[in-house]
Amino acid sequence: MGTAVARIMDDLRTRGGLQGKDIANIVDVSPATVSRWFHGQGAPALKTQTVIAELRYVIERLSDFYSADETRLWLHARHPMLSGVRAIDLITEGRTEEVLAVIERLESGAFV
Repeated sequence: MGTAVARIMDDLRTRGGLQGKDIANIVDVSPATVSRWFHGQGAPALKTQTVIAELRYVIERLSDFYSADETRLWLHARHPMLSGVRAIDLITEGRTEEVLAVIERLESGAFV
């Protein structure tokens, strides 16, 4: 696994608990495409790389609080502090800052 994208994909799986089908749904590609990226065969478009990088950053921040399985659930659950929207949807829409604001509240102990 030599490419940067492949290393990020591995991180999404190990630290974020995301499966190939999760990543495929998030970036709107087939699971086979995600598998190719994981094995260093090809790379996603720049916009998709940006979403993947943002997702990795969020997962990195969440790993201070949650296991990989808990992180996966956190990303896919609706959150009251995100107006009932799923964090994963905001990241896909380029609204990662809203998700990070909630994580910062977690860090300060303000999120219950």
